[in-house]
Amino acid sequence: MISSGFTNAPVTQFLVFGTVIGALLATITDSRYYLHIQVVPHIWQYGQFWRFAVWQLSFTNSTEVLFAVLTFYQLRVVERLWGSRKFASFLLSTLPYTTLLPPLLVTFVLRPLTFGAINYLPAGPTPILFALLANYYAAIPYTYRYKISPWSAPTPSSSSTQSNTQSLSALWSRSLTLTSKSLSYLPPLQLALSQFPGSLVAAAVGWGVGTAYRRDVLPGASRWRVPGWMVGEEKKGGFEGLRARLDAEREREGGGAGLATGILAENGQARQRRTLGDMVAEQFRGDRRA
Repeated sequence: MISSGFTNAPVTQFLVFGTVIGALLATITDSRYYLHIQVVPHIWQYGQFWRFAVWQLSFTNSTEVLFAVLTFYQLRVVERLWGSRKFASFLLSTLPYTTLLPPLLVTFVLRPLTFGAINYLPAGPTPILFALLANYYAAIPYTYRYKISPWSAPTPSSSSTQSNTQSLSALWSRSLTLTSKSLSYLPPLQLALSQFPGSLVAAAVGWGVGTAYRRDVLPGASRWRVPGWMVGEEKKGGFEGLRARLDAEREREGGGAGLATGILAENGQARQRRTLGDMVAEQFRGDRRA
């Protein structure tokens, strides 16, 4: 999982390049103003409910694109941990929740409760990113921890060992403990606060969806999988698929069948594999086969 680049992470590579290309196309075609949602006037005055389905297509400024690309690239370790099939299944199965919940929440709950103060939802796949980030937080362990303190440690001396120990413990109690993953949360934090409060609402909903998926409480999402061919996986895998491929290669080379399995008859022909019951029965009968 520490490989560089997009090794074993084709879906993450698609997300990174799709984020950049989508923002570029939105800028070239001058369609960025079709993506964000303002409850008033877009929804209640103009009736543009189609914005609920398209607001996650692209970010609308270069700063958000930069931080989103950095975060998606960091989250490639989740795809390597899960596998591309589960990773793609997660994105597609949670897409209805990450797409519809934020605008519905802003339209019917937050805007009435705040008397119109929260009226804007910025464009971009922020909920998808934070749904992945929630699983990154829970599934990927840190490799080391370190502390940051604004005070320097006291110089040890033989005459004041006890006082130095007490001051050192007090120093560590006022320090900040960080891990190897701490810096990974800075780009998504900037993304969540970029267009406050709408971006924070989208980030919070995405984190909740990711947590619900991990705890298997998201209806219709946890057990569904995309077909293997969509992510380049073969239908036949594991040892059986490897054995079949080796047998096929041996036959093409003229080496005969059964060499990959190691089960050959005396005349060089492959014989049928015995079951466990047959071998136990042979032990009692005293039968020995070559």
